[in-house]
Amino acid sequence: MAAIEVRNLVVSYGEKMAVAGLDLSCSKGEILCLLGPNGAGKTTTVETIEGYKKPSSGSVRVLDMDPIKDKRTLSSKIGVMLQKGGIYPRMSVGDSLELYAGFYQNARSPKDLAKILDLTALWDTKYRRLSGGEAQRLSLALSIIGNPEVVFLDEPTAGVDPEGRLVIRQMIKQLAEDGASVLLTTHELGEAEKLADNLVIISSGKKIAEGSLAQLRDRFDTGGIRFSAKSLDTTQLKERLGVEIVEVRPTEFKVIGEATPSRIAELTSLLSELGIDYGSLSTEKTGLEEIYLELVASHNDGESGSLEPITNELHHKAAK
Repeated sequence: MAAIEVRNLVVSYGEKMAVAGLDLSCSKGEILCLLGPNGAGKTTTVETIEGYKKPSSGSVRVLDMDPIKDKRTLSSKIGVMLQKGGIYPRMSVGDSLELYAGFYQNARSPKDLAKILDLTALWDTKYRRLSGGEAQRLSLALSIIGNPEVVFLDEPTAGVDPEGRLVIRQMIKQLAEDGASVLLTTHELGEAEKLADNLVIISSGKKIAEGSLAQLRDRFDTGGIRFSAKSLDTTQLKERLGVEIVEVRPTEFKVIGEATPSRIAELTSLLSELGIDYGSLSTEKTGLEEIYLELVASHNDGESGSLEPITNELHHKAAK
């Protein structure tokens, strides 16, 4: 049984459909990352799973319970981390932790949790005096102090320094290792790449891709050679090399197809011949950011918004 089970979820605001037939599930001990551009329906989806919004149609189950009808029972079994707010500004870190611990029968030790999340030195510091990263660590601590079975985290590393990110990342992984199910939303794709067991990418309220990073790479990574150049007209390169060349982002290009030694040599020779200064040439696996951007762009360009046109388009590029 999945800890979170969403089937054909539809959430509408009048004539506007924010979530359009979404399916997703999260197992015990799994870190599931929900990704998508602003307005994709991430917040609406998560708030519906948490029981704060009523679905227009479809079903939502959390620990095999209805998050609205069984809200009282579920409230002690889930933890919700907000991106901002929810804490009285004049309350100290220690007072906040002890207050929240009092809400649960089997709460974690506030002192132990403060130590794990590097908050001990801030025990007597008022919330309004905390930096952004410190406030995020406190918010995470408050969301898990009740030993929840399911944890919802909204942008947990936003505005956090590298040291703080490491602390938060380790805590999230430990939660999953201890058996909790974690549903994470973030715009920081590097964090998603490091943390997620599985990823669901949505756009316009629809799921456009799902799987582990390895599965997404196997399905959507077209291979190739990547290089940077300040200014480049790809037309001549395409004609001479006989392969597709795309600009994946400003000043960064990708040669589609297998990165054979002969093709790499041909590319570098041609760039030199044309007097093009290039750098950062590599044949490394595609990162999550590039896969995500291409999927979202392909979905926005497609008419149906289904996964099939995306798959066909990327495979068509690879075949050229």
